[in-house]
Amino acid sequence: MTNASIQLQELRRKIYNKAKTEKHWRFWGLYCHICKKEVLQESYRLAKTNDGAPGIDGKSFDEIEAEGVAGFLEVIRQELLTRTYRPLPNRRVEIPKGNGTTRTLGIPTIKDRVVQGALKLILEPIFEADFKGCSYGYRPKRHAHQAIDRVTAGILHGLTRVVDVDLSGYFDNIRHHILLEKIARRVQDDEVMHLIKLILKANGKKGVPQGGIISPLLSNLYLNEVDEMMERAREVTRRKGYHNLDYIRSADDMVILVHGHTNDDWLLKKVQKRLKEELDKLRVQMNKEKTKEVTLREGGCFSFLGFDFRLNRNREGKIYVSKTPRKKKCKEIGKKVKAALKANWNKPLNEVIQTINTITRGWVNYFRIGNSNSTFNKVRNYIEKKMRRFVMRRKKLKGFGWKWWSREEIYQKWGLYNDYRIRYIKPKASPCQ
Repeated sequence: MTNASIQLQELRRKIYNKAKTEKHWRFWGLYCHICKKEVLQESYRLAKTNDGAPGIDGKSFDEIEAEGVAGFLEVIRQELLTRTYRPLPNRRVEIPKGNGTTRTLGIPTIKDRVVQGALKLILEPIFEADFKGCSYGYRPKRHAHQAIDRVTAGILHGLTRVVDVDLSGYFDNIRHHILLEKIARRVQDDEVMHLIKLILKANGKKGVPQGGIISPLLSNLYLNEVDEMMERAREVTRRKGYHNLDYIRSADDMVILVHGHTNDDWLLKKVQKRLKEELDKLRVQMNKEKTKEVTLREGGCFSFLGFDFRLNRNREGKIYVSKTPRKKKCKEIGKKVKAALKANWNKPLNEVIQTINTITRGWVNYFRIGNSNSTFNKVRNYIEKKMRRFVMRRKKLKGFGWKWWSREEIYQKWGLYNDYRIRYIKPKASPCQ
């Protein structure tokens, strides 16, 4: 789970163990834990670690720190205890997407983030005990690389026909009454349920805000029965110790892998039909234009968690799964670097380098597990040229300064990030196997 005080960790462990051993137990008496000082303190610590922009009230962490964190948290605690807490509407921010459309983020106030975080600290162990091994997004001790490893392992075991599933506006279309029914199966606490209703209503009549602290947990819960159905399908179609079907989900990104043999054509159609039936119950729609079937052995390609997946052969003729960063992701880092240089125009060079290195390091660490050498070379050259051009412009000179600074000087003396090594990771056994 998350790092917290010993008492809070023990409480969360007890809740998790109870939920894991008694699958139909409905928890009560949870609200008093949400109001505890140590829970609110831990929630504030996590919110501050994640930082983020102010909400609709414009209040920042710096202002709260100046006024006093203890007093800020005590006000929240008293509002929760007296049942007078009311969340403010989320501040809506439009984030451009690669296809010309935008994604709407709902940014809660810091006060509301603390309440949502406290609620998550208490509810997460309950639902985490119910979540399935095929779900990887927004979960403790799970990350995207594990999902990518599982997809890779499935393909290498012959699951070479892929259904790349795209959901239409998933977060914005979650139905509150369906979500509350799912929560109530495990939570028998009227005050907690009322608090969740208040948080959901602050975002509108439907949907959970992308940007809300508790939204990832709730979005996983909403699709958990879909995960259960797909896991059952995976097991009942198993033959002679081998799986003919696999399903991997990270948040609203889903892929279904089906065995490449023509005898399994029926399975490919059946699993899509069952998935649609389960999604229809939740009033979640698949994007028909973006959801597609791909046959990897016929040269097909699909995208998952920022990578393009293909089947290739090496020089010895052995088949391997090629994972390369999507062009969209390469453009994204270019835009981030360009924006960072513009924002830090007047800062000392060492501070600018540090900012660029932070952006580059995170991007490279994510994509270094794939077949990214060619892409990395392009990205490194782009960033080097941008840095050279940046320094030359500040000196009011033209060009890239190739005669002024060697590569060794830029990477060793300036300290520009230069670790672009690929690190192949052997796929681990699936937790569902």
